[in-house]
Amino acid sequence: MTHRFPIRVYYEDTDLAGIVYYANYLKFIERARSEWVRALGIDQVQMKADGLVFAVRRVEADYLSPAKYDDELVVVTKMEPGSGARLVVKQDVMRGEALLFSAILTIICMTEEGAVARLPAVIRRPTH
Repeated sequence: MTHRFPIRVYYEDTDLAGIVYYANYLKFIERARSEWVRALGIDQVQMKADGLVFAVRRVEADYLSPAKYDDELVVVTKMEPGSGARLVVKQDVMRGEALLFSAILTIICMTEEGAVARLPAVIRRPTH
C-alpha cells in the first residue's frame, strides 16, 4: 500500500531564508506515518492501552532539494520488506514530481517496559 499525505509549508516550518528547517522534514514524515497507520486500521490509542507502542529505531535521511514557504508537498509512504518485529518504511517528500527529501526508517513495536514485541498482524500482511 502506498499512502500519500499532503502538507503545506507554513512560515513556522522555515528558517530565516524561507527554506524548510531540516528537522521539520522529520515532523512531516511522522505525521504522514501516523495517518498511514490509521489508514491501515490500527488504533494506536488502543495499542497503548494494550501496553504496546511503535518506536523509531533508525532513520537514514537524504536532503536533496529545499522546500520553501507556501510549497504544497506530498509525503509518500511505502512499506519495505521487514520482519515480524521490525518494519522498514520508505518515505519521500515530493513537490510535484521533484523529490526533495527521502528517508528509510526502521520501526519496532515495544512494550511499556521497553521490550521488543511482535508487530500487529495487520501491518505484517504482505498486501501493505
